[in-house]
Amino acid sequence: MSAYRDTIDVDVRLSEHGDALIYGVLDGYGYVPGMLLKHRLFAWHDASFYGTNLDVRQVTMPTADDPRQSKAEIVILPAEHVLAFFAEPRLLKHVDWQIAGEGGRLAAWAPVLAAWVEERRFVPHLDAYRSGLLQWTWEGELPPADGEAVDDEFIEGLRAAFSAAVRERHYGTDEDYAELRREFPLLFDKSAASAAGMDARGWLEAIGWRQDMAPFRPILRLVEPYAGGNAPDDWRLQLALQSKRDETIVHPAKLGADGSVSGRWPAAWNEEAGAKAPGWLERLRAVLPPERLAGGPKDVLAAPLDDEAAWRFLSADSNRLLEAGWRVLLPAWWEAATRKKPRLRAKIAPESGGKGSSLFGLDAIIDFDWRVAIGDLDLSEEEFAALVARNQRLVRHRGQWIALDPALLTQIRRMMTGMDKTAGLSFQDVLQLHLLGEGEDADDAGTEESAEASAARVRLEVELNEHLASFFAQLGRPSEWPLPEPPADLQATLRTYQREGFGWLTSLRRFGLGAVLADDMGLGKTVQLIAYLLQLRHDTPPERRRAALIVCPTSVLGNWQKEIARFAPSLSVSLHYGSGRITDAEAFAAQAAISDVVLTSFATASLDQELLQTYVWAAICLDEAQNIKNAQTKQSVAVRSLSAGQRIALTGTPIENRLAELWSIYDFIAPGYLGTQRAFQERFATPIERNRDERRTAELKRLVGPFMLRRKKKDPNIQLDLPDKNEMKTYVPLTPEQSALYEQTVNELLERMKTLEGIERKGAILAALTRLKQVCDHPALLNKEQATASAASEDKKGLAGGAEPEPPVKPPGKPKSNPAGDPSAPSEAELAEMVSRSAKLERLLAMVKELRDEDDRCLIFTQYVGMGEMLRLVLSQELGEPVLYLNGSTSKNARDRMIERFQSRTLPQDEQPNVFILSLKAGGVGLNLTAANHVFHFDRWWNPAVENQATDRAYRMGQTKDVQVHKFISLGTLEERIDEMLESKQQLSDNVISSSEGWITELSTDDLRDLITLRRGMNG
Repeated sequence: MSAYRDTIDVDVRLSEHGDALIYGVLDGYGYVPGMLLKHRLFAWHDASFYGTNLDVRQVTMPTADDPRQSKAEIVILPAEHVLAFFAEPRLLKHVDWQIAGEGGRLAAWAPVLAAWVEERRFVPHLDAYRSGLLQWTWEGELPPADGEAVDDEFIEGLRAAFSAAVRERHYGTDEDYAELRREFPLLFDKSAASAAGMDARGWLEAIGWRQDMAPFRPILRLVEPYAGGNAPDDWRLQLALQSKRDETIVHPAKLGADGSVSGRWPAAWNEEAGAKAPGWLERLRAVLPPERLAGGPKDVLAAPLDDEAAWRFLSADSNRLLEAGWRVLLPAWWEAATRKKPRLRAKIAPESGGKGSSLFGLDAIIDFDWRVAIGDLDLSEEEFAALVARNQRLVRHRGQWIALDPALLTQIRRMMTGMDKTAGLSFQDVLQLHLLGEGEDADDAGTEESAEASAARVRLEVELNEHLASFFAQLGRPSEWPLPEPPADLQATLRTYQREGFGWLTSLRRFGLGAVLADDMGLGKTVQLIAYLLQLRHDTPPERRRAALIVCPTSVLGNWQKEIARFAPSLSVSLHYGSGRITDAEAFAAQAAISDVVLTSFATASLDQELLQTYVWAAICLDEAQNIKNAQTKQSVAVRSLSAGQRIALTGTPIENRLAELWSIYDFIAPGYLGTQRAFQERFATPIERNRDERRTAELKRLVGPFMLRRKKKDPNIQLDLPDKNEMKTYVPLTPEQSALYEQTVNELLERMKTLEGIERKGAILAALTRLKQVCDHPALLNKEQATASAASEDKKGLAGGAEPEPPVKPPGKPKSNPAGDPSAPSEAELAEMVSRSAKLERLLAMVKELRDEDDRCLIFTQYVGMGEMLRLVLSQELGEPVLYLNGSTSKNARDRMIERFQSRTLPQDEQPNVFILSLKAGGVGLNLTAANHVFHFDRWWNPAVENQATDRAYRMGQTKDVQVHKFISLGTLEERIDEMLESKQQLSDNVISSSEGWITELSTDDLRDLITLRRGMNG
């Protein structure tokens, strides 16, 4: 080590990035090893952790003996540390150091440059900016260099090191850098200040780094014909000096080809203007095309501009000047003219669509004349043609300048010639043009588009006559229409919003237009349609009456029969369903002729498509229209193929998953209105679903709005108009399997009644009643495919049974196979089969899905443990969310936890239960479950008071929403007969209609037969 006490010569090379490449030479020993050098030279340098963080690299270095082969190791000091280290190096004193060569020059200048960094004597580097980089350079002159001349590479490396030191010291944090961007945005916006033709001083002034002390600024302005003495066809580009103190003071200037400038302005401006003019000329040469600077030696801008050149300057050259930092004054009318794109309008003839044109439909033809609107100007077809014939882009007409984009004009002419005016427009065309034209101004507001993009946005608009304008104004606002009186023979009192819906359906029919009534579940879509059907019969002369067709899911056919009989008993209803339905066309037509309403299911409509096509219906109404959401299914194709005077769709969920479902429904109510399915996908579905295109969303909303009436329970005017508790009955048929099992049970019981007496007779009846009610719920209960238990057995267990754990929480989403870890979950096929075997279960699943789409919660009551477990399995898998189930075996702790979770509003989404299944006895009393606003009674109890007590778990103090109560009844069964007894309020004493079935055991065999025998019709 003693050898190294001799003098070490340190030399430095600066890389183009400013890094210092350091190597040492020990006289007589050659190059110093890199590891030794960095630990000796940077022993006190804490920024590099005393040399530890510095890289060492081996390079080939020349020597006196062999300039090609000598190897050396260099130490790399990052650029940001170079100035600070060499400005004040802290070196080991027991080593003799000599910094030589470029290192010596660096050591001489480093203190000066480091001080300038601290004093902020730096500016952005113009050359780096032009290369797309942000770098810094110093202000001021460095001390003279001693010895040899300084080469350019060293200076460039020094500038890079200086720039790195500035970044490290002043802009090393995100906050400091963000502040720089806020204070000097033009330093980062290359398009706003390209620095073309500028010197460093002018550029620094342009970006705001250095204040421009001149009392004026140079501007360019376009002088239009007729102004400033210009000839009628001459446009002029003019340089002017604008006062900074008063921007209204502008002095024209002449810019010579030699960089001189002349004009009339205050004498104090002369010296500054003369000094800056050469820079202005260079800047203009860098931006403008050469022909714009060919006016002559005394004024390079003096040449007049023709129409084409003026247009090019307004639309293109002026933008490049702005990007280069120039101020440009354009004629005051130009900005407005660019926003006022020519619009082609079809002006509807005054008599078209008049009051006598009822039932003209979407295909009706309407006469029109062409009009072209440009800003405030309204031109006839002849006036527009004359204007175009002038072949000018900038036209003065009626004292106004008009910008005529050739691309726009070409498209307008193409649209005119492409449409046969003598053939007129269809009512559908007129409606769509009106609806889309309503939002165009809003769509275009605040946008800046090229001429090509603007041309692509040209639309054909429509100018309505007085009658159509009034009708279209009302079309999208049914609440503003006069409320019609419902038919006198309607056995119901319609609420205000229901009268609006009934009147809306009736009004649309007068114009031959279809409708989507999409009110929330529970708001009475059924009664609104029934009122419409009554009105349809009253409005049609007897000799022209035709039946209306209602197509619905099988599970609600009975519901429609009951509701029509309840609200409109004067309507004649025919059921087209089941194995006994009419299939002969002639007989079918005869049956329809004596009916006001024909009811059928979606499945039957698909099977009997050809038969139903033989009749022209007064109206076709789809209930639960989401059943045709897939346009390719047989039932969707079938219902769309039928002929009718009007088409109506009822649905609480017009869109469940994809916009294609909306198209399918609209293609039913208004065929072709939204175009083909492929065109709809390209125009709306893909841009909206994939790109969240707000303009396309607004367009689609305007198109579908007039034909859809959707009210929600949360709407203030709806909530105020609803009762506190709204009860409704849902009638469902039995499946063939259920019907067979039901009849088998009845026949077995009646056969046994022939031989049984006393207590045995009563026991047999009670056992059969349990079996019949279980069959109405699901065949699996009777076949013991699920664990079953009657309500009686549950009563014996009480509420303090075993500690049954809470049901497992299902993951979010809708798994279509067994979820991991839950072997009890059915597969997709098993699930579908399970649901299909019970019409009640199928209907409940559809209703629960709908209310969950509205973020509502529900309680579901059932008497049977097995049914409750089946409901939990089905709903948890189909909804993809936790479903709770409480019965008599649930422990008190588990029960309390369930209630707390259901009532919570703070649980994570994947943990929050929204559906609570309860056995009627265990959950019917003592619980506060006001988080729910729907209550389902899946099977009926014998005493309404028991059901009301269960309903009151949700309908009680603390409930903030209207409560919807749904009671399920199996058609033609014991459930329906008991419900009819309760509904008709027969004189039954309390000991007859009680909380048990004991009174049934006292009935005679004939009365028992009447009570329990399956009635045909809805059940095949």
